[in-house]
Amino acid sequence: MQFGILLSDVPSSTPPRQQLSDMFRIVHAAQENGIRYICIGQHFLYGDLRWLQPVPVLARLAAEVDPDVRLCTQIMIAPLYHPVILAEEIATLDIVTEGRLEFGLGLGYRAEEFDYIGIPYKERAPRLDETIEILMQLWTEPEVTHKGRFFELDHVRPHIQPLQKPYPPLWVGGHSDRGARRAGRYGDFYPVPPEATEQQMAERFAIMRAEFVKRDKPFGPQPARRNVLVAANREEALREFTRVAKGRYIAYAQRGLDVYTEDQLEDDFIKTTGSHAILGSPEEVTASLRGLIERLPIDPVIFKPQWPSMSADEAIEAIKLLGRTVIAELKDHPPLPDLLAT
Repeated sequence: MQFGILLSDVPSSTPPRQQLSDMFRIVHAAQENGIRYICIGQHFLYGDLRWLQPVPVLARLAAEVDPDVRLCTQIMIAPLYHPVILAEEIATLDIVTEGRLEFGLGLGYRAEEFDYIGIPYKERAPRLDETIEILMQLWTEPEVTHKGRFFELDHVRPHIQPLQKPYPPLWVGGHSDRGARRAGRYGDFYPVPPEATEQQMAERFAIMRAEFVKRDKPFGPQPARRNVLVAANREEALREFTRVAKGRYIAYAQRGLDVYTEDQLEDDFIKTTGSHAILGSPEEVTASLRGLIERLPIDPVIFKPQWPSMSADEAIEAIKLLGRTVIAELKDHPPLPDLLAT
């Protein structure tokens, strides 16, 4: 079983130099505690919070991490890019990381980001599909001609192609059955969002697997994000998760992520998030995760050790606690290779 972390956004009041320094400390702590996937997301013009952009960050981190650590964009908002620019950026990043890149991409959910860049929000799904098709062509073919709804290329000759062949593993993200179907049609993996329940995970894996069968592509364990918090006991874990995470869940709802309503989160945060968040003592969290990976084909499991309200020191302590308890107990547990027969 493998594990990863998602690097967090931080308050924009944090000096950028400190944010970078803290990131290095968090990454080094993650490595020392058995984590082998380092992931970072993406947003634009995010206001009171700062996301450092994933391509330059992962290029810099390539010099900081051990040779067996994978570096992941989780996720990049692909419809906001021209596919030629995205293809060359990602191919270059795969070369710079020496073939350790996992390329996660998806639709995006903040309409204002599309407004900022002048791309219609309602076009994001067909733009994503067409972009993925062009990316695969530019990464594998000596000459590309494409005439689509949004983009046109006429006998272009790619000059940068990825180190990994045919290209970096594609993690095609989404918060719905339709997203899982897209991952099955185009991708290699479906990175499960943290809000998905176990039943939703099983349903989406089945959808993706059916699309894989059409492509004669083998299905295997899928990356899954889980919001996890370990404390001395469950009561303390519930209090701490509410303190660090409730504000962010509400902000996500306000900014367009329609998994939960703001009223649901305000009325009963723990009940609302209880279908997916894994909270409790080390023994409780380990048992919950063990049960999950024995019922579903998951690998790696990706944690978010730092919420914006947490300091880097708090995040590092959370990583150390996960490392010496949960990861130490589960690292030798083999992932389930496929969906269980029903």
